[in-house]
Amino acid sequence: MEFNPNCMAMAIGSLPHVDVNKALDVVLRSLLEAPIWPQLPKRSFNESMMVQYTEGMPCVNIDSEKKKVYFDTSRDDFFDLLSHRFGLALEEKAEEFAISREFAHGFYALLERIKADFPSSIKILKGHVTGPISFGLSLHDENGKSVLYNDDLKDAVVKMLAMKAKWQVNEFKKLNSDVTPLIFFDEPSLTQIGTPFVSLGREDAIEILNTCLDAVDGISGIHVCGNTDWSLVTSTNTDVINFDAYAYPESLPLYPAEIRGFLERGGMIAWGVVPSTVEIADEDSESIFKKFEYAVELLCKTGIDKEFVLRRSFITPSCGTGSLTEELAEMVFRINSEVSGLARKKYF
Repeated sequence: MEFNPNCMAMAIGSLPHVDVNKALDVVLRSLLEAPIWPQLPKRSFNESMMVQYTEGMPCVNIDSEKKKVYFDTSRDDFFDLLSHRFGLALEEKAEEFAISREFAHGFYALLERIKADFPSSIKILKGHVTGPISFGLSLHDENGKSVLYNDDLKDAVVKMLAMKAKWQVNEFKKLNSDVTPLIFFDEPSLTQIGTPFVSLGREDAIEILNTCLDAVDGISGIHVCGNTDWSLVTSTNTDVINFDAYAYPESLPLYPAEIRGFLERGGMIAWGVVPSTVEIADEDSESIFKKFEYAVELLCKTGIDKEFVLRRSFITPSCGTGSLTEELAEMVFRINSEVSGLARKKYF
């Protein structure tokens, strides 16, 4: 879809807060146009990255005390339950895959906070889902076999994750039909594609990702917090590429033809230029803005028009802030907002 972010401030999902209202205050104070719902992994094991989206999937065992989650395919009723749930996903009954408050306090808090008085500044509501490749590689069955390599589970789990995204879009549209939903699929494991650690072909990876991306009636995005084969990502149907521009500013320019084609078909770049690590303590908005300009210049030296790139850009942290202290996380969000402001003041 055609949308010009013009260096809009946006963010990834997690924050370190336990108090959902404090986390939401940070979000709404710093993301005036594109608020996210905060993921709060320190609040509950249910809100950790690999657990939050398991709700409604068949035969999932969650052990909060041991911090362990897995699929028990040894159960006598496994295939009956899997067939039933997969059928609902294939019928795209997204409401059957709703995320409850117990697994996403931040989602409900955001909707409740803005429902009574919807800020006119909001153009986008952003949600997130653990990407199907990262989810499928990280979660296992009772024998320790990754979901992605379990032929019984793989297709069903991928489609159910797609329904998690579709459900969020539907809920956002109920709240305000004029606002554009944006759903990111967080894919840290894409850094392993093409290595000996992951036996997943390129075309299979693209097909898996597109199953989820195509479920989003709005803007879809892929977030990778490390280096990866960006030609694979640009070959998917994603609308937004979110990359770590702080640590890897040179990564996108290695694929000039692919990035140019991606932008020309309407794609957008989310520059993760604000570090979501303790390094943020040594930075300020001016120093990060210089790093943003440096990263943009590296890409534009490949022959892509700078004005065009800036129109098609978001400013974001490099990753989620859930592992930081609350003080540092709030610094990340503040500086992210300020860098967006500096970019807009200079270029728009």
